[in-house]
This record gives sequence, structure tokens and C-alpha cells, in this order.
Amino acid sequence: ANSHFPEKCWCDLNEGVETRSGVFFIPTMDREPCPYRIVDDAGGAFAMGTIGGSMFSAIKGYRNAPQGQKFAGSLKSIKARAPVFGGNFAAWGGIFSSCDCTLSGLRRKEDMLNPILSGGITGAVLAVRSGRGAMTRNFIIGAVLLALIEGVGLGVQHMAARNMKPVQPQLHMGPPP
Repeated sequence: ANSHFPEKCWCDLNEGVETRSGVFFIPTMDREPCPYRIVDDAGGAFAMGTIGGSMFSAIKGYRNAPQGQKFAGSLKSIKARAPVFGGNFAAWGGIFSSCDCTLSGLRRKEDMLNPILSGGITGAVLAVRSGRGAMTRNFIIGAVLLALIEGVGLGVQHMAARNMKPVQPQLHMGPPP
């Protein structure tokens, strides 16, 4: 256990944790401790952005290339734009994870509020050069998007937990078939 985080933030894969709202949470994976989580999330975001950016750039380069040079145009677009997409995603992932770890440390708990606030703060930080109005809008957009993601995740978790409940076997009391 890390001295910066209370013991209740970390749990074993084989045991569930009941939260204050009464939701029985079964963790799906162990998370890295915070200093390593930031680098891990930024790297994962870079990979995801590069792969997604490659697909998007390939289609765009193919459509914009002259006849007979479609494949070359697609490759040229991938080389030019995919690393930019990856870098943008990595910046978002790094800032988000930094905010998430900071909030977890300050609040001394990990719940759904940390990623929601982190999404809002990340949106505001990325819009800081555009002024207060843009920061406010991007804070709201980031927080709402992360709230939707957390809500969908919670719904999927409830459905999975419902399917995992033990079922009492039914005894057939009639004549054998």
C-alpha cells in the first residue's frame, strides 16, 4: 500500500468493495500507483491516438489524393498527421491522469467524482489560451463527457453483477423424463 493513499483505495481482484452508495464494486483490473499511472495513461493515449489518427488520416489522404496516387497519398497523410493525433491524445491523457491522481490524493478516496472533475479540469487546462469563456465551456463539456462515460461504466458493471448472482438450482419433482 502507498502511504499517500488510504488502504480503501486499493483492493484485491478477488474481493469486492461495497461503496458508500451501497454499490458492490468488483474491480476489473489493478491500476498502477499514481506516479506510474500518469505515464502509463499518457502512453496508452498516445498509442490510441496514433492508431485512430492513422485510420482517419488514411481515409482522408486516400480521398484527397489524385487518381493513380491514392495509396501514396494515404501513406503521406498518415506520416504527417497520425503522430499529431497521438501527441494530442497523449497530452489529454497525461493531464487527465495527473488531475485524477491529484484529486485522489487530496480527497483521500477514489470514486466517480474524481474522473468527472478531472475531465472538466483537463478540458479547461487545454483551453487556457482561448480565455475564460472557452475554459468554462470546455470544463463543462469535459465533465459531462466523463460523467456519461462513468455512468455507462456503472450501468455495465450493474448488469454484469446482476448476471453473476448465484442462482438456486431448481429441483424437478415430476417423474423422470
